[in-house]
Amino acid sequence: MMKKISLLGATGSIGTQTLDIIQSNRDKFNLVSFSAGMNITKVKEITAEFQPEIVSVMRKEDASSLQAEFPKTRFVYGTEGLILVAAHAGADMLVNAVIGSIGLEPTIHAIREGITIAIANKETLVAAGDIVMSEAKKKNVALLPVDSEHSALFQSMNGENPKRVSRLILTASGGSFRELSRSQLENVTVQQALAHPNWSMGNKLTIDSATMMNKGLEVIEAHHLFGMPYDKIDCLLHKESIIHSIVEFEDTSMMAQLGSPDMRVPIQYAMTYPDRIPMQNAKPLRLEEIGTLHFDKMDMERYKALALAYAAGREGGTMPTVMNAANEVAVELFMKGEIPFLQIEDIVERMMDQHVTVQSPDLETILAIDSHTRKMVYDKVK
Repeated sequence: MMKKISLLGATGSIGTQTLDIIQSNRDKFNLVSFSAGMNITKVKEITAEFQPEIVSVMRKEDASSLQAEFPKTRFVYGTEGLILVAAHAGADMLVNAVIGSIGLEPTIHAIREGITIAIANKETLVAAGDIVMSEAKKKNVALLPVDSEHSALFQSMNGENPKRVSRLILTASGGSFRELSRSQLENVTVQQALAHPNWSMGNKLTIDSATMMNKGLEVIEAHHLFGMPYDKIDCLLHKESIIHSIVEFEDTSMMAQLGSPDMRVPIQYAMTYPDRIPMQNAKPLRLEEIGTLHFDKMDMERYKALALAYAAGREGGTMPTVMNAANEVAVELFMKGEIPFLQIEDIVERMMDQHVTVQSPDLETILAIDSHTRKMVYDKVK
């Protein structure tokens, strides 16, 4: 049966790989709507190839010019446009591949329409996980993980009793600077930070991987997706990125999902779940070629951002919202060359220290605190 797909963030790393899967399986998937930012050349290519019903871009003027060029497709823009794409009535599944908490409102609107969510936008669950999971439960909507780590946990827990899980173990490559001490991080450049040794990801994810904030966001995401307390979620350094995560059970058995570092695998699994289909142009994992796998304990002093994420998650309420918003702005400032690398986590810590947590916030409160935190970071740095 043909599955109709809406895609947020079509021109990003996850988005382009999702399009690759759709293009390779035109008998199984149909792209009915998508969003993009300002890469209008790419928007034109995607629209011409897939002929979606509705497309959202960032700017009104781009939507107007595209509408004239592609009269059979409806073009919208801005936050309202994202929501229209996400909650498109013709879609069976939303692949949320945008970066940042901008994906929050569209996700909630899609859930309310009863659309299955393939979630790659971890910031949505970090900023408002309790609200998102509550809405999904209310509407009986499945949230299928796309992140390689959460997909690995999801696959490893299939058919198992979640009450018998003793621990979730998220693996981490260590990022671009895994061989450096903290003192060696003071003068690292943006170009060095973006040189991830294993994965091809977008810029923001790659910087988050270098600080280990990405793993912190994933810890909070795992807490919400699997209902697991933070004391039962651990992180393990594994530089080869072959074992994507591990589930430990009460009888000490461990289940792990292995594979080459190719994000198309977890994307496609979410899109085809509960089935599996062949992966086009994929390199099978050959363990005899790998030879040896390495594992190391996570050093929370070395990776301060991860410790901050655990603290924010345990505090709950609006604290993860503040942590995430501060990190997004700090990463943006670092990529612009306006702050040094280590100041990213300093900014996050300062914003968290100043924040008075609101427990059980509604969506409006979360959005207001998110906006206020961003403004505070900009004002303090500028």
